[in-house]
Amino acid sequence: MAMALVSPEGRAMLGKGVSLGAGLVAGPRTDASELPSSLDWFDASHPSPNAMSEAAGRRALALAEGSRSRGVLVGLLSGGASSMLSVPAAGLLLADKVLTARALMNAGAPIADLNCVRKHLSSIKGGRLAASARRTLTLAISDVHGPIADDPAVIGSGPTVADPTTYSDALAIVRRAGVMESLPAAVVAHLERGGDESPKAGDPRLVRSTYEVIGNRQIAMEGAARAARSRGYTVSIIEAPTAGEAREAGAAFATRALGDPGGQPLCVIASGETTVHVRGAGRGGRNQEFALGALHVLDALQPKDGTVAVASAGTDGIDGPTDAAGAIVDVTTSARARERGLRPAAALASNGAYDFFAPLGDLIMWGPTGTNVGDLHVMLVHP
Repeated sequence: MAMALVSPEGRAMLGKGVSLGAGLVAGPRTDASELPSSLDWFDASHPSPNAMSEAAGRRALALAEGSRSRGVLVGLLSGGASSMLSVPAAGLLLADKVLTARALMNAGAPIADLNCVRKHLSSIKGGRLAASARRTLTLAISDVHGPIADDPAVIGSGPTVADPTTYSDALAIVRRAGVMESLPAAVVAHLERGGDESPKAGDPRLVRSTYEVIGNRQIAMEGAARAARSRGYTVSIIEAPTAGEAREAGAAFATRALGDPGGQPLCVIASGETTVHVRGAGRGGRNQEFALGALHVLDALQPKDGTVAVASAGTDGIDGPTDAAGAIVDVTTSARARERGLRPAAALASNGAYDFFAPLGDLIMWGPTGTNVGDLHVMLVHP
């Protein structure tokens, strides 16, 4: 993701004559040789912020304040912004935010709930970045699929748009998730105390804030469909976003996909983002649990049913706390696992999908992609 201060000539959606004043890129370090010298690279992390995430957030706020007298603050939110721009609210530490987000993620909180809490522990999210600027233009790639698809207030925790949620909402989410007792005392006190709310709709500080979604899960599914058709597959796309507990969603996807008419090579595509309620000490992550959840559906097939495979992967190339993007299962997975003494049920019970798939060579390992539109699920059926 990136933030930049551009000259007044760049106001017309970055048209001709744009002049880059200063800016930053926040994300895992890659080859920065092609970056303009006016851009600083912050090696920020995702899904948990690090010290560089906070440094990037403070630099973004400084750019916003600088734009009051000159230019436009332009932001590209390309995935992971909630973690990679992270400035704790007054009285809180970055570690407080990390522990809180981790507790909510482990409890299976959906992204809208997680980001509501993040916004109320922050000095930059929930419209606060735009409130510090004179004018902002945000181009966003969306990994938000519900309850409102591509909701700007949820994407990256909405640093440049009005926030409809409140401290009371955040406190209710924490209580509903059952994590109150595990949160730092400073976080609980901050949420209970409330204070200055995030900017709401109609706030005059946001009047000159422009926002456009330029990428989402539909675009990813369309790309997958084109690739499948070019290889001779009939394609079926499930339009509704995948959600809920990963293992259950995986089984439901496999069951529905196998219900499509057969007779020719078929590719069924879906997308969304599931959650994982952490029960064990395994390494996860949600796409690997999704694939493992689909396995027992494939195991019920008979040899006459042909060849079937299911793959699930995060479009950012990072599946939870692992270095895998996801995993693949097919009609041979369980037999190969038994040969190695691996048990799918035990792996699910411990959230140990990573250690189940790694010895089989069935992890999807393509590395960080630099963007995120959620998770992609694909089933291939050869009659």
